[in-house]
Amino acid sequence: MSALLDSLTTDFQGDATQRVALDALLHDGLPQRAESWKYTSLRQLERRSFVPAQHVAVEAMQLAAIPEPRIVFVNGQFDAALSNLSGLVGGIEVQALSQLPDAGNVMPLSTRSDEPFARLNAALAREGVSIHVDANAQMDTPLHLVHVGSAQSNGDAAWHLRHRITLGEGATLSLVEHELAVSEHAHLGNVVMHVQLAERAQLGHVRLQDAPARASVFARTDATLAQDAGYQRIDLELGAALSRHELNVQLQGDRATLTANGVLLADGRRHADTRLGIDHIARDTRCNLTWRGLAGQRGKAVFHGGITIHAGADGSEAALANKNLLLSADAEIDTQPVLVIHADEVKAAHGATVGQLDATALFYLRSRGLPEAQARALLTGAFCREVVNGIADSSTHAACEAALERALARAGA
Repeated sequence: MSALLDSLTTDFQGDATQRVALDALLHDGLPQRAESWKYTSLRQLERRSFVPAQHVAVEAMQLAAIPEPRIVFVNGQFDAALSNLSGLVGGIEVQALSQLPDAGNVMPLSTRSDEPFARLNAALAREGVSIHVDANAQMDTPLHLVHVGSAQSNGDAAWHLRHRITLGEGATLSLVEHELAVSEHAHLGNVVMHVQLAERAQLGHVRLQDAPARASVFARTDATLAQDAGYQRIDLELGAALSRHELNVQLQGDRATLTANGVLLADGRRHADTRLGIDHIARDTRCNLTWRGLAGQRGKAVFHGGITIHAGADGSEAALANKNLLLSADAEIDTQPVLVIHADEVKAAHGATVGQLDATALFYLRSRGLPEAQARALLTGAFCREVVNGIADSSTHAACEAALERALARAGA
């Protein structure tokens, strides 16, 4: 057994179902030659050991920039003192999973050998949040879901959170998810989210991952959309030494729509991996995916954009555009756009590019008197802002813009 799995599973305290999931994972081990992990090696991580996460006190002023209502988890532990849900409107219920009697039934267990962190989460997660929005309930103010990392005195910690987001028929919710740190750490965070949208439900979801430079972050979202439901999502993957983000969406109802855009940044020696799996199952469904990737210094960015249009999903439209910038000669970007069509009368397009800043545009700006560094920063920022400009809430847009500017400056862009 690897040091990683040994340290994570030593003090197992789950039920019989979770024990089965854990035993299956321990039998299979971490993936070594799986196609879905071809460009992301776990060899360094599997040699590391982690201790259980502990409660760490965080001052409220350290989260002053994050508005309310919000629910906060510090090192994977629900923090009632930092959370404030008084601004919720009627018809919206937000609870920590540890407070629910059916916490063990949040999501199905993964049985695939190439999904080790989903399996770990199913076996080990004890906490998370349940967000339920009643039919036709609406709230314009965003709800903030905050994951805070802070150094522990007893070493590097690991935590596993699982979240359940359920919107009833015609419901509307705006969710902003934060991954941040109040002190430097090298923890491992493993978060799985299950999203279920009923007919005509609309979910806006912004995720800002800005973990510190030595952290490891694994995030996965599994979403199902019913008829006429809409999921609008924006992800900024800016931090962590190793990050892996998986977004799986099933468009199960006629005319269900997904818009999922993001920025993926790998600088220093960061390794950032994003994997999309979109399934068009019903008729006249839509997906539009726009992703921007950047890699600087010795960073490595990995992107897999998979779209499958199943038999019977006639009238579907799918579009994927993944454009990438190499900011240094030692950086690496691997991109895999995949489109599989089993239906007739569909519109589908996908493409990916990897290159450097446009020399003509750079020359034009320099000819107008801009220094080279400023010209590069201007072009690189414009490359990313197509994604950030899609954030409607002004305070969320400002926070994401500031985080992106810091990350680009760190990357030397």
